[in-house]
Amino acid sequence: MKKFKFTVNNNNYDVNVISYEGNTVKIDVNGRVYDVIVDKKLETIKTPTLVRTKSEPSTESHKATLKTSSPSERKGAGVIKAPLPGTIIKILVNVGDFVKTGTHLLIWEAMKMENNLAADREGTIKSITVKPGDAILEGDVLVEIE
Repeated sequence: MKKFKFTVNNNNYDVNVISYEGNTVKIDVNGRVYDVIVDKKLETIKTPTLVRTKSEPSTESHKATLKTSSPSERKGAGVIKAPLPGTIIKILVNVGDFVKTGTHLLIWEAMKMENNLAADREGTIKSITVKPGDAILEGDVLVEIE
């Protein structure tokens, strides 16, 4: 496991920790094995695990529809929501425009950065609920696609 070098009374010792359980440690000192009892209980170091929430698409469509329909089919009406608060800078589409997945819909400023909001589905723009200069909050409905 771990190797150590000790000097006691000018004598050098090579110590290997073989195992430990509870407060008993089995060590090898220069080829001889010893069981050593430690005053304090040794505990294994636990590594923290990072737990992340599952991200969901910003549409209102039924999850079963998304899982069972083929990628080429239209998946019904849905809304595009603001992922972060900010200010709308420019609208890149108009009501009635046909958009494909990935088409840039608008530009908004959040945290002093310009961000593009792209369509996550194919369809026709049914409504646009914001205009340039509007302040938006996270979760606000920006565009409806059908």
